[in-house]
Amino acid sequence: MIFAHDTVVAMISAVELVNSAEEPDTMTEIAQLDQFFVTHAYTGTHARDDAELAAVRAQRGPLRALLTADRDTAVELVNEILAAHHAVPRLVRHDALDYHIHAVPPDAPLDVRIAVETAMAMIDLIRADELGRLDICADQACEGIVLDLSRNRSRRYCSTACGNRNAVAAYRARKR
Repeated sequence: MIFAHDTVVAMISAVELVNSAEEPDTMTEIAQLDQFFVTHAYTGTHARDDAELAAVRAQRGPLRALLTADRDTAVELVNEILAAHHAVPRLVRHDALDYHIHAVPPDAPLDVRIAVETAMAMIDLIRADELGRLDICADQACEGIVLDLSRNRSRRYCSTACGNRNAVAAYRARKR
């Protein structure tokens, strides 16, 4: 399944944000939020203050619930997010990107834009019945979320570190 560019970008961003809560927490400073903002090419308002950092960090729990929900629950959560933020989808074109969907104004707070963009991306996954693209990391010591966009749906770990740790453990177990 091929998803639209904005869907892929929003899902990657949401998974990274949710996984930033894993130990060690990688979203504790404004500089880390700045890097997140730039890495995921967010546009619009970016206050760069403690209140914004706290608001973005507060999205990690609700987004985790959304990304790990079954299909019917995900529908309810998406509808709640869109209603709560009065999301009105519209097509926009900016920077080097062709038309894609935004549903809140660019001056909406960053945490709101993240929540709504994730909800909009989840609509595509729900409609395509592709929530299986989201899973919990196969590493027993990790609770990170895996976004599997591979053709053969073979991604099992949230990061290279988790994959390597398990490969080494399996190798050592075979050698015993």
